[in-house]
Amino acid sequence: MRKDLKTGLLLFLVLFLLTGILYPLVITAIGTAVFPYQAGGSLVTGTVGTVRGSLLIGQEFSGRGYFIGRPSATAGSPYNGKASGGSNLGPTNPALFSSIDARIADLKTRQVPAPFPSDLVMSSASGLDPHISLAAALAQVPVVARERNMTEDDLEAFVLSHAEQGLPFLSVEPYVNVFLMNSDLDNRYPLSSPPGES
Repeated sequence: MRKDLKTGLLLFLVLFLLTGILYPLVITAIGTAVFPYQAGGSLVTGTVGTVRGSLLIGQEFSGRGYFIGRPSATAGSPYNGKASGGSNLGPTNPALFSSIDARIADLKTRQVPAPFPSDLVMSSASGLDPHISLAAALAQVPVVARERNMTEDDLEAFVLSHAEQGLPFLSVEPYVNVFLMNSDLDNRYPLSSPPGES
């Protein structure tokens, strides 16, 4: 019995050192060496070096001159990286329908034309999703174009230039990174820009 206990404890210690300490250190070192930008959080910095956000975590944008991202149900505040998670509301929960109705009302207030893509009214499981479908971005083009003094055709071409495609074998529909697109929009077409100027 005593020998079995000693063997078990020794095995636990060896596995703990290998899988709990050595393996994470090796993988982190390899990741940092081979993919330093991604391993560092894919951070986006401003002109003075301040961190503006991450390509991996959504941000809340207000004002009709910006594309809005997928709703976030994280605790405390939207897109809270310390509280990743969905609402966990079941399909028969009245609170789920209330939140969807509120998001639809907000889209109508913003004058986004119906029908509304599902990713503009339903939150993701993580609450941090930085992407929306290409269809969700294109649905917002009339609103953002009006505020930016752009033609809808010009803004649609801009959105299409930011479209990304998932891995071919997953056959995911095209999507856009809202933070990246809004940042580029501010750089190329500031809100005070007259029509036709870039």
